[in-house]
Amino acid sequence: MNRFEISAERRALRTLDYELELVRGAIDLVASGGAPRVRLASLSFGEQLLEPARLMAISAGVRIIPAWTSDEGGASITVEPLVDA
Repeated sequence: MNRFEISAERRALRTLDYELELVRGAIDLVASGGAPRVRLASLSFGEQLLEPARLMAISAGVRIIPAWTSDEGGASITVEPLVDA
């Protein structure tokens, strides 16, 4: 593996970690009642985040709704309460 491949891998891991933190924050915000709904758009790793996001959402009492763009510009995840208040 050359230096450029390592750098690209590190960038990808940083992006994945960052996006996971965004999902975690959105789940916490909705679960706490701070927002009725949060949509995270253009996630580079949306598909890879779905299962961890689903598990975090279940644990927090909210749900996630994934959506994909037709132009492969990434995915979005919407976080909302299980039941509208």
